[in-house]
Amino acid sequence: MTLSQARAALAAASRVAVLTGAGVSAESGIPTFRDAQTGHWARFRPEDLASPPAYRRDPEMVWEWYAGRYRDVLAAEPNGAHHLLARLEREKGAGFFLATQNVDGLHARAGSGQGGGRMVELHGTLLSARDEVTGEVFPLPAPDVLVTPPISPTGHRMRPNIVWFGEYLPEDALHAAQRAFQAAEVALIVGTSGAVYPAAGLAGETLYAGGTVIEINPEETELSDQMTYCVRDVASRGLAALMS
Repeated sequence: MTLSQARAALAAASRVAVLTGAGVSAESGIPTFRDAQTGHWARFRPEDLASPPAYRRDPEMVWEWYAGRYRDVLAAEPNGAHHLLARLEREKGAGFFLATQNVDGLHARAGSGQGGGRMVELHGTLLSARDEVTGEVFPLPAPDVLVTPPISPTGHRMRPNIVWFGEYLPEDALHAAQRAFQAAEVALIVGTSGAVYPAAGLAGETLYAGGTVIEINPEETELSDQMTYCVRDVASRGLAALMS
């Protein structure tokens, strides 16, 4: 497949599924999970900050880490890749599905999930917290008034609304993504290494069903040799090349 053929396939498709990873938000200055462990946090393993045992052991420390990340993502702005995917949703309408591994909320702020298609955040979001007793999800207040650990309107302590190490992805979101990728005529795998399952398995759902899968990533990934076509560029330029 050539770039022109990939562009034509995307333009003609009525059912498009997209998986995004950290590479999409890199152009907004959002570090990856591990890159965010700088300064004071560099001495911690990921499991020390993002796992149920870590939270049980020291919820105040875990919340200090997440409050800092929350401030950082609110200070960032959606970039060209976020806006192009929101535009693609508006063009495809109900046939569009976006599954993101990112927790920064930038897709929603660019308009994804509001143009007739659907968006799911497979790993949760930094912008909300979950009641530890009822499981209800509530938006976090602005960073300058956030007190951690936060308390829900029902009076219970809340935990970050993030999928931690050792936890399963939300079943409804994962199953919806699997169905969308199975049905997709074209799937885009954008800015993700393809190393984290089950999200990395979504590309295979489209390929198995006979669809076209296009990867956009400046580097070769663990999924590259399976792809129908690869665009070797950052997310914003790669999407622009496909959608021009």
